[in-house]
Amino acid sequence: MGKKSFPNSMAQFFFHDSPLIRKTPGPYTKGETFVGGGNVREQRKRLILSLALIFLLNILIITMVQTAQAATYRRGSSGQTVRTIQEKLIRWGYLDGTADGIYGSKTEAAVKLFQKKNGLTADGVVGPATLKALGMSEGSTSSSAADSEVALLAKVISAEARGEPYSGQVAVGAVILNRVSHPSFPNTIAGVVYQPGAFTCMVDGQIDQPVADSAVRAARDALNGADPSGGAIYYFNPDTATSAWIWSRPLIKVVGSHRFCA
Repeated sequence: MGKKSFPNSMAQFFFHDSPLIRKTPGPYTKGETFVGGGNVREQRKRLILSLALIFLLNILIITMVQTAQAATYRRGSSGQTVRTIQEKLIRWGYLDGTADGIYGSKTEAAVKLFQKKNGLTADGVVGPATLKALGMSEGSTSSSAADSEVALLAKVISAEARGEPYSGQVAVGAVILNRVSHPSFPNTIAGVVYQPGAFTCMVDGQIDQPVADSAVRAARDALNGADPSGGAIYYFNPDTATSAWIWSRPLIKVVGSHRFCA
């Protein structure tokens, strides 16, 4: 009796030595190999395509999970970004205590209050929308958060007050900051800027135009306390205004082509 050989690998078992594989004559092409009644070549193609699809789906799922985790902060999170979130919440009166960088129950409750005030889903989770309302981007620190506030304020000033005298540019920035301090408006720069219908530049796309250097200086001056608007919370250009309501606001002063109102 001859010595029986065994396959050295699973692949050899399935594609070479398996008793399920036979050279089957008949209605198929002569000499073609079949497994369980199916063409081996076609089965190999289907197997490869299935494995490739599974691999791609796994990569997609992993990427989506990592992205979601990277952009979300919740109870149990910790680090510098959490500390920056806490510092902002403390500064604006939502959170008592110190910023320790640990996202606990008090931080969660403060985030819920902030979200409710700013028209967000009050789930206590700081995701992209809440970060945006806080004037933050993913991974921002206290310094970079301050820079992002200057940048956002400058974009609005440049878009809304292009061609205005420098004092008029600072005044537009001051109006935004006055709204932040006013109980009728969101209490962050980002919240005020992105409030629906608040600024024409957010509708007509001017917000995306290049920012003038003077607008950056005006933003910094406004953040440092300059207010040529006299404490206004509204402004408008009488030549382009279409709202009858805006004319009912008490006039404080005129700077350039804008009327600044209470």
